[in-house]
Amino acid sequence: NLKNQLLADHGHNPLMKKVFDVYLCFLQKNQSETALKNVFIALRALIYKFPSTFYEGRADMCSALCYEILKYCNSKLSSIRTEASQLLYFLMRNNFDYTGKKSFVRTHLQVIISVSQLIADVVGIGGTRFQQSLSIINNCANNDRIVKHTTFPSDVKDLTKRIRTVLMATAQMKEHENDPEMLVDLQYSLAKSYASTPELRKTWLDSMARIHVKNGDLSE
Repeated sequence: NLKNQLLADHGHNPLMKKVFDVYLCFLQKNQSETALKNVFIALRALIYKFPSTFYEGRADMCSALCYEILKYCNSKLSSIRTEASQLLYFLMRNNFDYTGKKSFVRTHLQVIISVSQLIADVVGIGGTRFQQSLSIINNCANNDRIVKHTTFPSDVKDLTKRIRTVLMATAQMKEHENDPEMLVDLQYSLAKSYASTPELRKTWLDSMARIHVKNGDLSE
């Protein structure tokens, strides 16, 4: 049946890709507040029914979804920010349940990567509106009784703390872009904060290496 077709290869099949692209299209186009809220509800149902699509195999669909939801966490409308924050929390929480309440590493990593991309793509990301959304996500974790005695609330807190570190360090980097030594120090502290996520640690170490080569500091 259709559900089995959609679930083939952990949801990484042409049919699911087409279905997911329709949802994604709704997020990428300007919508009314009411339409967006309905899209968020529909996405919850999709994540709930087809979790392996987002938490198994390739990370492309989870990545694309995190990126679009995070954009709405910076919306001018507080109601949309709240809904987007709650949807992102749902994605994390569902990931945690999917692993048998062990971790939500997949979503954690994709959120951090998406934030790093958004810094380059979206003007004003990291301002008061976005910080409020991070607080909503933290509050959701702290008030969720079912996961109260698990590692989940502290893992969510760690994620929001890492996001704030990235945003702060990026703002400082812009201030010191003409001071190579300060720039490298900032990138090094950012790389250190990613000890548990090698892909991101490598990204910042590569960036540091490029600065050293550019400045002729080959011993570094």
